[in-house]
Amino acid sequence: MQGHLEQEEWWFGKSSERKIARPPWASVTALCHPRHKEVIPRVEMLESSSVPLFIVFILLFILLLVVLLIRKNGTAALIWNEIIREKVTNFIMNQSKEQRILNFVLANAVRGDPCSVVDTIDKYCSQKEWAMNVGDEKGKILDKTVEEANPSVALELGTYCGYSAVRISRLLKAGARLLTVEFNPEFAAIAKQMIEFAGVQDKECNLLRKGSVLLADNIIFPGAPDFINYVRKSPHFQCTNYPSHLEYMQVEDAMEKAVFLG
Repeated sequence: MQGHLEQEEWWFGKSSERKIARPPWASVTALCHPRHKEVIPRVEMLESSSVPLFIVFILLFILLLVVLLIRKNGTAALIWNEIIREKVTNFIMNQSKEQRILNFVLANAVRGDPCSVVDTIDKYCSQKEWAMNVGDEKGKILDKTVEEANPSVALELGTYCGYSAVRISRLLKAGARLLTVEFNPEFAAIAKQMIEFAGVQDKECNLLRKGSVLLADNIIFPGAPDFINYVRKSPHFQCTNYPSHLEYMQVEDAMEKAVFLG
């Protein structure tokens, strides 16, 4: 009985009668019966964890190459930031990148402080989303040029989000003007809000001393709503309204006196 079992026992060995096709990740051993010499392939898989781990290393290597390419190659950086990343983010958030920059400034910068606005835009664009501003590095060159030229009038072609306009305006001397042109209506609207928030739309020149008196005429007809809104809401002015009429007519008008409190 024991011998019979031994004769019927299966054993492993290499096949000499036929070739066995096998996948590259598997090892094959021939299983043979001594009586029939029938070759039965047995497939033994390699460690299953080694294949996924190898794939992970390959993907990480490719990702590293892409990151280096984006950082070093200008064309690759533009394609990634302006075409791929921006479009995907716009679709997900249903909002333009320029609007996101403005929202970040409104939430984090100090109103009326152009330096804070510039620093906040730099922070957003360096840490969150790239944008085609002058930026902090080239901005120093721009600052030096403005200070050296000390212009009475400056012209900027291409306002975009208002970064350069705010940066230039904070360095202009009293009485100087900056003219900035933007053909994109969406960018122009963003830039206008950015400039107003920075407080450089009407730059303070410190021309008034305490006790100075402003007397404004025609505040109803044709009207001066921006002036009235400014002096009445400002804690630095004490205002008095004098109802009157348009000169030589019965049309309602008024004058506004604003005393500067310092």
